[in-house]
Amino acid sequence: MEENVDKQNENVKKTKKKEKNYSIKQLEKIKKEQLVIDMYVEEVDESLNMVGVVGSNIKAIIPRDEASSIVGDDGLVEEKHIINKKGKVLHTCIKDIIKIEDRVELVLSKKMLELKVRKWMYMHLKEGMKLKGVVVSTTEYAAFVDVGGGVTGILKVQDMTDLILQHTNDMFKPGQRIEVIVKKYDRDTGRIELSYKELLGTFEENVKNLKEGDIVEGVIRNRIKSGVFVELKPNLVGLAEHVNGIEYGQKVLVSIKKINVEKKKIKLIIIG
Repeated sequence: MEENVDKQNENVKKTKKKEKNYSIKQLEKIKKEQLVIDMYVEEVDESLNMVGVVGSNIKAIIPRDEASSIVGDDGLVEEKHIINKKGKVLHTCIKDIIKIEDRVELVLSKKMLELKVRKWMYMHLKEGMKLKGVVVSTTEYAAFVDVGGGVTGILKVQDMTDLILQHTNDMFKPGQRIEVIVKKYDRDTGRIELSYKELLGTFEENVKNLKEGDIVEGVIRNRIKSGVFVELKPNLVGLAEHVNGIEYGQKVLVSIKKINVEKKKIKLIIIG
């Protein structure tokens, strides 16, 4: 995990160095058309304002009240939407351009972008639509996925796979980019429920290149009285007899004893 964080930070720095300078004319066009512009967050001050740069040298700030369209009971954007943003590149819109002698500074807004995305979703989002997203966080029962502009949908564990998982971390990690399907969208509340397993193929598709007698690698996923479930593919599981000394998450070699396409079941033998 630490190596991944280091790589992400390194990529952010490289991206920041590659950023071009923007002219006043370009910035005014971006503001007028509410286009997306990236800001690198250098620090979060005591008032929870995010301070950083746009391009290579344009100073920028996202005030706390522009950090998100979601606020707490006190009417303020909660700290959790802000404090972990240092060192990251954020997609934003320009709220104001401040001209200071021979330079400019920008007031940016994630809130504007979120509302813009929500408006688009209200008009266009439909069940069954495929979206690209980034996993923001995980719990035991669900993952939360940013599907654009800071708008987050919920991906419940039962919609990830037909496998029985102990934790969503078995499939997804924060920062991971994935594709998802819109399962439900409530226009009144803005709640988005997502699904992933439809993208993993049907039982028939997943067993197409497997045959009885094949020896393949699998991962131990769950135990029941009649045996142990072994994951063969992200949405394909088989049942093997109990074997001593194996643990959840362990990789094993299995022999495919029986494939029953009609009942969508696979019998396995653990051989190593």
